[in-house]
Formats: sequence, C-alpha cells, structure tokens
Amino acid sequence: MNLQTVERQLKKRWPYNYVWFRKQNNAWDKNSNFIYTTLDWEELNEQIALRILTLNLDKKQFFHYCCNRWYNFWSARAIEQVFTEINGIIPNQNLKDRLSDFNFFGRDFDLKTSVFPASFGRDLEFAKNNPAVLINWLYQNQSKQGRFHLKNRLFLIVYASNAEHWKLKAEISWLKGVVEEYVANFEASQLRKFRFQKGTTTFSDIIWAIK
Repeated sequence: MNLQTVERQLKKRWPYNYVWFRKQNNAWDKNSNFIYTTLDWEELNEQIALRILTLNLDKKQFFHYCCNRWYNFWSARAIEQVFTEINGIIPNQNLKDRLSDFNFFGRDFDLKTSVFPASFGRDLEFAKNNPAVLINWLYQNQSKQGRFHLKNRLFLIVYASNAEHWKLKAEISWLKGVVEEYVANFEASQLRKFRFQKGTTTFSDIIWAIK
C-alpha cells in the first residue's frame, strides 16, 4: 500500500465536518462495509450514493457515517503498515484476528489511533503526566462493538493545538516520524501493566502525536 496515496485520499475528507449523527451499530456497519475495499475518495462517494438510493437511508447521516468509518479505517491501516515496516515488528498474518495487529518485540499488540478524548475530563498536561489513568479510561470507555477487548494495546493519541485533532489522522508522513521515534527509543519497562481480567496481565502504552 502506497502511504502517500493514502494520505492524499484521506485529506480529501478534510473539507467536511467530522460529526457522528448516531453511535456505531451493526446494521449501519454492515451497510457500509464497502469502506474496507474502497480507498479512492471519489469511488467512496459513488458507493455511498448508491447505498442511500437503494436502501432509502438518510443522506446526510449515512454520508458522515461512511466517511468517518472510511477515514479511521484507512488511517489505521496506514499506521499499522508504518509499524510493520520497522525491523523487529512482525505483522499478524491473520487479518481476521481483532486482538492483534502485530508482534511488537515479543508481545502481540492491537493498535488503536484515537483523538484526545474530550470526555476524559482532564487536560493534555494531566494525561501526559498520568498516562495510566488515561489508558484505563480508554479501555473502560471503548466501543462495545466488534473491536472491544481487554488485551494488549498501543494507543496512538493525536492532539492538535487548534483542537482539530481528527485531521492529524491523515498526516501519515508526519505520524510515520512519530512512530519511528517511539520505536527507536522504546524500552519494555515503559509498558504499563493492568489487571482488567482475573489472572491476566494487559500491557499498554501511549504514543503521543502532538502538533
């Protein structure tokens, strides 16, 4: 996958407000699953228009629903590739495994790129000084849809000084540098340990992408 192409396509999403008119749900996820095989922005819009027409869906709501899912999916795919192109990080060949994206120096990890959550209730400075508090919050407040789990996870948290955090998910070239710096300086001792389930230790960490 060409990362520059992904970045160009993702940035075509920028002119439209990032809003969700409803929570993610299995029915609309099923109706918008074409986002997984459609990278091109123009083709995406054609697919959306077709579904709206054939399924009689709300035009504005379904457009934003699909665009948001598409944007987050392809950004995540690109960042996963950034990781797995680094020596020592091994991609999970089972694409249906929702618990692991790659093996990160001996441990399997899922990768989650998220904007800094406004509902966290604390500011960036607090979160940077207390990463375990934010990590615990992220696990406890994750979506209850298909990707919910309590296994190892690396969180790439994007934060923009102009509050348009979501746009940073498209800055693939810049995020590549952030990830590479994190990996170059990584030490296993920095992983945070949690006991979300009896008898199981969950490892996690935050990678800060602040601009």
